[in-house]
Amino acid sequence: MAKGRFQTGNKWRFGPDWPGQRCGAKTRKGTPCQRPAYKRNGRCSLHGGRSTGPKTEDGLARLTAARTTHGKYTKDKRAAAKRYAEQGRQMRAELAELEAWFVDHGHLDKKWRDWFK
Repeated sequence: MAKGRFQTGNKWRFGPDWPGQRCGAKTRKGTPCQRPAYKRNGRCSLHGGRSTGPKTEDGLARLTAARTTHGKYTKDKRAAAKRYAEQGRQMRAELAELEAWFVDHGHLDKKWRDWFK
């Protein structure tokens, strides 16, 4: 008899005879939670076992400082990369205009790029 992808009656890691610590928090049904608990606080991930992360400005600043290892993706570096990309697009557009002008005025052949293959 299958329910979802599991079959009823099969043993699983945290079955009824599992000797580890259970969460024990009161569920909506009123019974103690039977999920395995984390060692540090005795609750499972649903009942207070996982951190939700820092909420204060000071905590967020500490998190940012801890994550910054090389500075490659800071706001300043990303802004500079965007500026360089825009400059590159402008230069390519100007070169395309120059190429069109030289081709229109007969200074370049339309297939001038084939000369360099």
